[in-house]
Amino acid sequence: MYHHVKKLMFTVRVDEPDVRFGNMLLEQFGGANGELAAAMQYSIQGLNCEDPDRKDLLMDIGTEELSHLEIVGCLARMHLKPSKFDRQAAETDPLIAIAGGGGVNLFNSQGNPWTADYLKITGELDVDLRSNIAAEARAKIVYERLINFCDDAGTKDALQFLMTREITHMKAFAAALESMKKPAFSIGKLAPTPGLVNQFFNDSTGAGDEGEIDTRGPWNQGGEWEFVESPAFSQSEPGINGSQPIKTESSPPLAPEGMAELLVDELRDILHAEKQLTKALPKMAKAARFDRLRELFEQHLMETQEQIERLNECFSLLGETPRAKPCKGMMGLVEEGQEVMEEGADKEDALADLALIGAAQRVEHYEISGYTTAKNLAQQLRHSAVVELLSKSLAEEENSDQLLNQVARSLMSVAQMPAAVERIEVE
Repeated sequence: MYHHVKKLMFTVRVDEPDVRFGNMLLEQFGGANGELAAAMQYSIQGLNCEDPDRKDLLMDIGTEELSHLEIVGCLARMHLKPSKFDRQAAETDPLIAIAGGGGVNLFNSQGNPWTADYLKITGELDVDLRSNIAAEARAKIVYERLINFCDDAGTKDALQFLMTREITHMKAFAAALESMKKPAFSIGKLAPTPGLVNQFFNDSTGAGDEGEIDTRGPWNQGGEWEFVESPAFSQSEPGINGSQPIKTESSPPLAPEGMAELLVDELRDILHAEKQLTKALPKMAKAARFDRLRELFEQHLMETQEQIERLNECFSLLGETPRAKPCKGMMGLVEEGQEVMEEGADKEDALADLALIGAAQRVEHYEISGYTTAKNLAQQLRHSAVVELLSKSLAEEENSDQLLNQVARSLMSVAQMPAAVERIEVE
């Protein structure tokens, strides 16, 4: 819920309006690196974010950027004010004076309209945080240049405040990224091609008219780097001038012996796990106190039945008998779930369902790990049809886990309600 307070985060003062400078300020109002772009980028990333801690970070900073938009807008409006009544000032930018009445609008300093194309949103949290760090760095440079072109002391004070906050946000995003403890180059889930990932192509060679040279540094030598000299020439004549051939092979190496048998073994384990679930899920649905949780269990039962059919299809594609292997891990989880349901009989509705969700999510995580392993093995063996079937089931398991998370958050609020009511009555 947004609430507008009629007070700027930083009180602006303009002693000498400058219409031309007001036009420059529009770059930070409706430009690619401006405050509206930042507010929208971080807020939408926040809406998409499943990580509650970093979601809060994104929404906090996204909301602050809206405050900065109002500061920039007020500054620009004060500088543009003469174009409302002064012909010479109006001629500085007729678009602002005639079409906009001398006020701000969602344009950049060149009159180009704001566009959502400015936003960098991938839905991959670590990638988005890196984009945000870069966005804050670009905005900092824009503010720095605006300060250098500004003669008004009050305006400089406001711009200094805004520029400083860009650094604050950059530090916060960088700390959030670091706290995820992801290796710097582990982007996404698919691994890069070994060998090729460490080859540096020397694609710009010779001496230029401006004194350009070929250089070596930590970006192309040392560590795991392999320097490939003039690949455009060496591609047709491998080894020319001592250059190394480019590692263009991207297919995985041949699967080691026994991997096919391991895949079949994993699938038989998952098949038995899913068959156990078809018996456990109706009991969990019956034990659920809240309708939404009961519906989720019933929905997942239908998905589980379809997943069994997919597993049978996988066995058929592999030329194997669809025979289940006793899955002791799922047996233990189902037994633990039965205990949770029995103990839940004496609990309040919300607490009983929260415990049930905990048991269900342990099952989901077990299945996610099983399907992930099987899918990776099938990829290595190049069974693309099997990979596709397993990917569908894996996506359903991950979605079920997220839906259970949503219900759990709602139930946590419900569980706190009696305590809140009791406090009010005591007071």
